[in-house]
Amino acid sequence: MDINTMYCACGSNKKYIDCCGRYLDKGEITPSAEVLMRSRYTAYTLNREDYLLATWCDSTRPTSLGLASEPNRKWLSLEVRHHEQFTSDHAIVEFIARYKVSGRAHRLHEISRFMRKAGQWFYVDGDIL
Repeated sequence: MDINTMYCACGSNKKYIDCCGRYLDKGEITPSAEVLMRSRYTAYTLNREDYLLATWCDSTRPTSLGLASEPNRKWLSLEVRHHEQFTSDHAIVEFIARYKVSGRAHRLHEISRFMRKAGQWFYVDGDIL
C-alpha cells in the first residue's frame, strides 16, 4: 500500500501526504511544537532517523538513535495530552505514545520541551513520567 494514501500515524485522521508527509518528505517547516511532536512520532513509526535527528536541537542531539538495531517496535497510537507555548520560541507538549515489542504492550508518557530557532521548531529534551 502506498504510504501517501494511508492515514497519518499521528492520529490526525488526515492522509499522510496531507499531514506529516509534508514535513518528513517535502521539508515544510512545522508551524508549532505540537505539529513537530506529531511529525516526530510519525517519523518513529517509519524508522526515519534522518528526520528525527534533523529536528532535534543541536545542543542535545545524539549522534545516532540506532533505530535499525532496536527490536522490532510496532507503534500503536499517539495521544497529545497538553500543548503550551510559553513564549514565541519555547513550548512543551505532553503526550502518551503506545507501542508493542515482541507482543508486549508499552507506553511512553513524556513532557517534551521544544525551542524555535530561525522559525523552525526543534525537540530539545523531555521528562518521562
